[in-house]
Amino acid sequence: MGRTWLFTVFLFGAIMSCVANLPSGGSHRIARETVASDTRLSHTDSSGDESSDESYGGNAVTLDRHWDGYFYADAEVNGQRIHFLVDTGASVIALSRDDARRAGIATSIGMPGVVGEGASGDVHGEVAMLDRVSLGSTTARDMQAIVLDGGSQSLLGQSFLSKFASVEIHGDRMVLE
Repeated sequence: MGRTWLFTVFLFGAIMSCVANLPSGGSHRIARETVASDTRLSHTDSSGDESSDESYGGNAVTLDRHWDGYFYADAEVNGQRIHFLVDTGASVIALSRDDARRAGIATSIGMPGVVGEGASGDVHGEVAMLDRVSLGSTTARDMQAIVLDGGSQSLLGQSFLSKFASVEIHGDRMVLE
């Protein structure tokens, strides 16, 4: 009971922080869940294509702010390129149902489980295991994530961002090192 209450209070604060930063007229659904994971980190050579708003130099990844005010990154999940919104307020990686399918993650039809709470109420989805997540030269294995029943945007949360030594924003640039 106490754990549920603590999770709810934390979730509400994190959601309110994100809602306050949304551009006007937008709606954003966010799922949060604290997930313990036994994640192993390794550095590998970057072999992904670079887009105009991302650069991978050494161990650093530099992202330019998108016109909508957010930062996006194309990371690989189980070998498939997924377009993520970088969400420093999200506890875990959250995948849209379509992105989960592309990464080879099977989900149930209804996804009745509640995995968090958003501005619109309960967020439904499922907990999933990702074999490998890579961005730049940083690769993490055996990552837990959630697959969202609704929404089309995948979120790159702290469970992966914490694998970088630092996450800094300098004006319109985010640098992950």
